[in-house]
Amino acid sequence: MTRGWMIVLVGAAAFAAQIVLFSFSLYRLAIQRNRKPFLATDPNMPKVEDERIRQIGEWFRSQPFEPVEIASEEGLKLRGQYLEPEEPSDRAIVLAHGYSGKGEDMAYFAKEYKERGFRVLMPDNRGHGQSEGAYIGFGWHDRRDYAAWIDYLIRRIGPQAQIVLHGVSMGGATVLMTAGEPLPEQVKCVISDCAYSSAVGILAYQLRQMFRLPPFPLLPLTSMICKLRAGFFFGEASAVRQLRQSRLPILLIHGGDDTYVPTAMAAEIYDAIPGDKERLIVPGAQHGMSILTDPEAYWETVMGFLRKYLNHGAAAFPAREPVQRGAPLSAWVPAWSGPPTLRKE
Repeated sequence: MTRGWMIVLVGAAAFAAQIVLFSFSLYRLAIQRNRKPFLATDPNMPKVEDERIRQIGEWFRSQPFEPVEIASEEGLKLRGQYLEPEEPSDRAIVLAHGYSGKGEDMAYFAKEYKERGFRVLMPDNRGHGQSEGAYIGFGWHDRRDYAAWIDYLIRRIGPQAQIVLHGVSMGGATVLMTAGEPLPEQVKCVISDCAYSSAVGILAYQLRQMFRLPPFPLLPLTSMICKLRAGFFFGEASAVRQLRQSRLPILLIHGGDDTYVPTAMAAEIYDAIPGDKERLIVPGAQHGMSILTDPEAYWETVMGFLRKYLNHGAAAFPAREPVQRGAPLSAWVPAWSGPPTLRKE
């Protein structure tokens, strides 16, 4: 072998080793359970004012949330928070949080649903919060965990239970993947806010956004590492594919200015839904901020959707004082207001 070929082979081996090492680093960054400081500096992640966080945190701490626990199929301890409404109810909402979050992050949704007469369940996903688990499942293994939480609610409420799934960001993708499972008849509909269409799609997008790198060969290699360490390939975690097996009514919500999970993914998801579906695109809303950008339209759309699929019609939701768009919204989260326009389909 000539000296030239030796140099080429050594260089190729060194390059391949760098790719493999970067793939392991990518697994630790995106999948392994640890702190994710990059989220705090990502320009595509909108910031919520500290005062708003403090106010909803005070509400959360003032409520008699009950710590609850179930086991996953693999025996992991999955924990969550459960809250009863003021009056007895057979309606329950399961709130699915986002990437690297916890159930408590959904407190602003819990407040509204409780005041509308819903039982509230806010699980910590595996690998998050107080739940066990060493990795983030991007909704794939979580779909089975949420099916177990649904069974828990049915046991607790009884066969008359009416259950709704509502998730945001990764939670939105999780409830869509859950919708593709064989669920009991007590699950009536699904609300998904700013979900990604698939793990491959969002990881490829973020790889370009964060590192200006193409998905190949890094994503296939990282996917193999994920299969070995976490038990799934990225290609398995697809909301679009799961939805082809679902017949549940689905409401999709997405911000018109979302650059963290691009708004175009909402169209891909919408087209994949075979059954009843609705879509709300909120102009000007960044990732996960539709509820803050136009809360009046958000809740009008959500409650109108739920009236179609839960028993008792309009009587299922206690009347509340109307909130003027653009005014302080203490009925939901104090001081939240938003622009007057939206697109609803």
